Amino acid sequence: MKPKHQRLLFVIISMVFLCVGTVLTMSAFRSNLIFFYSPSDLQKYVAENKPSEEKTLRIGGLVKAGSIKSNDDNVDFIITDGNADIEVAYKGIVPNLFREGQGCIAEGILSADGKFIAQRILAKHDEKYLPREVVDALKRSGKWQGGDAQ
Repeated sequence: MKPKHQRLLFVIISMVFLCVGTVLTMSAFRSNLIFFYSPSDLQKYVAENKPSEEKTLRIGGLVKAGSIKSNDDNVDFIITDGNADIEVAYKGIVPNLFREGQGCIAEGILSADGKFIAQRILAKHDEKYLPREVVDALKRSGKWQGGDAQ
């Protein structure tokens, strides 16, 4: 085999390995992505798609006043963005900053009956820790009480 053909073969094999590596990396990223939704966005997503019960999602908004019901270590509450509400069920101890009227983010799955089953609850400490999507949803609904630092 001529040196010219050897170089061409080396370049082709290198490109194949590079493409395979890129595809494997992208598929690993896709399987680890967690999408964030406000309650309004989640209702639109459910109306347009049939979400899988295995897909992990994050929803965020304000804990609706009067919606927290707890017994033992089970907590049921409603997250709202002012336009839509999502019922959330959580089994575990909620963060100390978790209370009505405060922002929170729930990570979990959406059950077939439309209830969100949270595996983790994150309570906001300050407005600057709220994701931009939550701030935008609260601003659209007129419920935003933070500064314009975002």
